[in-house]
Amino acid sequence: MFKKILIANRGEIACRVIETAKKMSIGTVAVFSDADRNARHVEMADEAVHIGPSAAAESYLVIDKIISACQSTGAEAVHPGYGFLSENAAFVDALDAAGIAFIGPRKRAIEAMGDKITSKKIAEEAGVNVIPGHTEVVKDADEAVEISDRIGYPVMIKASAGGGGKGMRVAYNEEECREGFVRATSEAVSSFGDGRIFIEKFVDQPRHIEIQIIADAHGNVITLNERECSIQRRHQKVIEEAPSPFIDEGTRDEMSRQAISLARAVDYESAGTVELIVDGNRKFYFLEMNTRLQVEHPVTELITGLDLVEMMIKVAAGEKLPIEQKDVQRDGWAIESRIYAESAFRNFLPSTGRLVRYQVPQTGKNVRVDTGVTQGSEISMFYDPMIAKLVTWAETRTLAIEAMETALNEYYIRGVDTNLPFLSAIMANPRFREGSLTTNFIAEEYPDGFSPDLTVDSPVEQLAAIVTSIHDRLSRRAASTSGQLPGYGRKVSYQWTVLFDTHSIDTEVEPETESRSIRVGDREFRIADNWIATEPVFRASVNDAPICMHIEKTGYTYVLTASGREMSVKVLSRRAGDLHQHMPVKEAVDLSGFLLSPMPGLLVSVPVEAGQTVKAGEELAVIEAMKMENSMRAEREVVVDEVLVEQGNTLEVDQPIIRFRQSD
Repeated sequence: MFKKILIANRGEIACRVIETAKKMSIGTVAVFSDADRNARHVEMADEAVHIGPSAAAESYLVIDKIISACQSTGAEAVHPGYGFLSENAAFVDALDAAGIAFIGPRKRAIEAMGDKITSKKIAEEAGVNVIPGHTEVVKDADEAVEISDRIGYPVMIKASAGGGGKGMRVAYNEEECREGFVRATSEAVSSFGDGRIFIEKFVDQPRHIEIQIIADAHGNVITLNERECSIQRRHQKVIEEAPSPFIDEGTRDEMSRQAISLARAVDYESAGTVELIVDGNRKFYFLEMNTRLQVEHPVTELITGLDLVEMMIKVAAGEKLPIEQKDVQRDGWAIESRIYAESAFRNFLPSTGRLVRYQVPQTGKNVRVDTGVTQGSEISMFYDPMIAKLVTWAETRTLAIEAMETALNEYYIRGVDTNLPFLSAIMANPRFREGSLTTNFIAEEYPDGFSPDLTVDSPVEQLAAIVTSIHDRLSRRAASTSGQLPGYGRKVSYQWTVLFDTHSIDTEVEPETESRSIRVGDREFRIADNWIATEPVFRASVNDAPICMHIEKTGYTYVLTASGREMSVKVLSRRAGDLHQHMPVKEAVDLSGFLLSPMPGLLVSVPVEAGQTVKAGEELAVIEAMKMENSMRAEREVVVDEVLVEQGNTLEVDQPIIRFRQSD
């Protein structure tokens, strides 16, 4: 067994590998860029080596720097995590030449499966179902349209190299095909340095199901059940679960048989995933094979009781698999939510900044948090915006969903925007709860994007009772401050008015009751809690039912967050509540004459100039953030007055890019 390994990655996956290595009494070496100097994975490792500037192309993607770090620390093996160099055959070659073991598959498998065109041909030869399409490289947009017309729309335009949703576009007509080809090619070159594109038929009502495999160097290959990964946005997985609520035993067995056949066709070793697209009749097709550990591997670990990282390390050290296919378990249900630094209410635009407050849910047997950050960590523009993976396990799918709802409510993050409200809304979505999923789920359920109106509604009377209880307690604590003159102490009323955005509710605290009792109209709410005033997460029972929410206070204003819904309310005395309606409201500054950057990023292009008339729908700018290109388009016909930034500039959130005026 190895005495020391280097983890050629960062963030939560680096921390994840370090945890298992420590459990196995293996020394660990972390590598870090300028941006990650104070990162959690650096603190967790036994040793750490600086490998360059913040940009991944100058640090985590530089093979020579990783090899040098291994040699200087005496690391015998490298675990690549996922992304970066994890599926880079040249990296495996370099490690072999240096006498360093690679904790992953051999070069042949990486090369064969890393190219989507080649892998599809191999899959066909191995007897694996494949999607109809054009497997040769598409040379330009005209040929893309010709091929798409022949296959029939809709089509999927895909980069041959890479993965993670980069370089992928769905086209339903010629116009979308041409634009999709340009965008997919550009993203592929930027992310993978390989602009080759191919086209295949897009399957309607598709589910994304994947089979986890593990193989050793002694000819043993087994599968570890399937994962359902259909909840996706822009081809990026958001929520995963194991097992799938759709797959039956017969389909599972056939998927596993074909996955093993494909693995044997390329002499596969280590952990890997065969990704499949499945239609409504459970007919499945090969999508791709990821020759690495998947982001969503924790759900497989929770239902099988296996540690995939430990198995990968042992396989790389030459050991046989510790179990056979008949030993693989499928116990209970696990769900994973990917928590991203992105604004759920601004079309999921990336959010950067410092985590000024960071508090994970109360962990226990059924809750797992894989994270690479702590309070004070920086979320930068240089890397993927994933903050953590939140995973829950229970005996049934319903109970796993309920556990996830509670855990999402307990997760407290401030300093950056997150997708927590969106994840909570999905957990409460009736269609999700019944398991009626496709990869179009998000587009179909939220066709106009996600907004606060689509979050889970909380009973306003109950919210009024809760915030009244909190405010009353804080007010009485303040009124009992020591040092007051006898007879001049502050007196606190038991009657309050809770002001919501559109209406107000009168409440009254019942004095001298065993538990706090709040009357709202003719309803009574009994509230029991052990809340501490400085604690942002409020856990209590209301009429014996557990609740959890975030509470933040500024003056008489409270911001309540529960089940993804954020609500700002004020608690005032009855008289102050009556007078509040007469308070003036400050008008917002008019910025309608500017195109503002909705995210931090790099300005890739500005295809307009001063004096130009731009029609509705025309492209104004392209911004690259977190390795994805985002096209900004005109909402109406305007005339460009001035372009305020240059191509290649780094943009901040809400930075003006273009000033324009209405056309005559």
